[in-house]
Amino acid sequence: MTETKDLLPVIYVAFLLVLLAGAAWFIIQQIFKTRRVENSLSRLQAKLSQGKGTAQEHYELGGIYLEKRLYAQAIVQFQKALKDSNLPEEEAAPIYNALGFAYFAQEQYDMAIRQYKEALKVSPEYVTAANNLGHAYEQKNLVGPALEAYEVTLKVEPENPTAKRRAESLRKRVIPTTNS
Repeated sequence: MTETKDLLPVIYVAFLLVLLAGAAWFIIQQIFKTRRVENSLSRLQAKLSQGKGTAQEHYELGGIYLEKRLYAQAIVQFQKALKDSNLPEEEAAPIYNALGFAYFAQEQYDMAIRQYKEALKVSPEYVTAANNLGHAYEQKNLVGPALEAYEVTLKVEPENPTAKRRAESLRKRVIPTTNS
């Protein structure tokens, strides 16, 4: 009995040390991630302020601004990326999608829908843009177009969990089940 009593504080301290080590590891990982992002931000801002950057650099900077929830700055960078004459058309879809996301985050759903549609024009099987389009339509309470957007995703990727879940929910709203 005495051994068990003496062992309990040791187990408690060991548990606390493991918990603290886990927390320290998480904090260190976050510090390194933040440092990488801040270094990329500084590098890109410095380079782009000196002159014309590439579409990829504007896209990367826009992505950093999205992470920081600086949506207006992200929109400017994505628009600059899309205006780059050297941007291959097939690489424009992710930029249109990111631009749509920035507008969506600012609750500018019509602008977001326009950008998601542009992404799908460039890449009709871009499921992320189709899902985002469906979500934007849902925010505007446009059930039919939202369902159509999710159906596009399901044609390309039948097991897409987001599209399956949202389409099922919307079908219930469009076609209510009747209990006899």
